[in-house]
Amino acid sequence: MPLNFPITPDELIERTNEILKRGVGEMADDLALDFQFVGPVVGPLAKEEFLKAIGTFDVTTGFPDMQSNYYHFRVDPFEPDRVWFTSRPVGRHTGTFAGSIEPTGIRVVCPPQAMSMTFNRQGEVKKFTVGAVMDRTAENNTGGLGGMFAFFYAVGSPLPFPEAKPWKMSKRYRFFTGLGRIFGGGGSK
Repeated sequence: MPLNFPITPDELIERTNEILKRGVGEMADDLALDFQFVGPVVGPLAKEEFLKAIGTFDVTTGFPDMQSNYYHFRVDPFEPDRVWFTSRPVGRHTGTFAGSIEPTGIRVVCPPQAMSMTFNRQGEVKKFTVGAVMDRTAENNTGGLGGMFAFFYAVGSPLPFPEAKPWKMSKRYRFFTGLGRIFGGGGSK
């Protein structure tokens, strides 16, 4: 944990908003050399990998009216160099998405997702975390998915691996849950 972090909480929140208003695709100059991008199942990606990846997924081409709906900005009390915020993206699929997915007209509504930016002492972003769904049962049509996986799923083109599909209880988890019910004793008396 950085002690005596030189940037105040209000300044960090302002800096985060400034970067987000320009857009993720425009943040190259804001990234530290040791930058990392981290999602629930993606990354960590280094700066160059991240910049290359965001160049291949221009969400705004497929969803020109997309609103990220960022809110609830706060500085982490345990990591004073980190700003947490929430996002609830919505947008209608009216353009070609990911280079080949033709418009469906579907309005994508994502569940709330926790995101964060961690800064170095010079005010550069050293870590950007995204897509951690806070409540997969909140209003959405993404199967409870967040990040890019949400958009692919909602327009009917889910990516072909388990992490990009809605959560489903595994056979092992179902088995152990069943054992817990059988041997759990039915609660306290």
